[in-house]
Amino acid sequence: MTLIAAASETATASLLVQNLIILVLSGFVGYAVISKVPNTLHTPLMSGTNAIHGIVVLGGLLLLAEGADLGTGTQIILFVALLFGAINVVGGFVVTDRMLEMFKQKPKELVEADEPEVSK
Repeated sequence: MTLIAAASETATASLLVQNLIILVLSGFVGYAVISKVPNTLHTPLMSGTNAIHGIVVLGGLLLLAEGADLGTGTQIILFVALLFGAINVVGGFVVTDRMLEMFKQKPKELVEADEPEVSK
């Protein structure tokens, strides 16, 4: 019986190590991909990743709503992760909107009102 318990612990530790390796490698790949993006494509890329992150937040909300068998600690961690994810999504769209506002032309009346008058 102890052999089965030891095998189970080894499998759990192996799964943890495997998941940590995937997390670290995905961090390196993400950094490598994002660092190669030129500045002109940063805003569209950020918009797209915010939309993807919104889907992740929605999945987390569904998991939190239907995950009755999750432990209390897991639910707290999931809630904090959802809170940070929602802040990231909203903040990303606010920044994207502000950046896109820079490329819009002002109405002619506002441009003329901003110009200083030259006295003769």
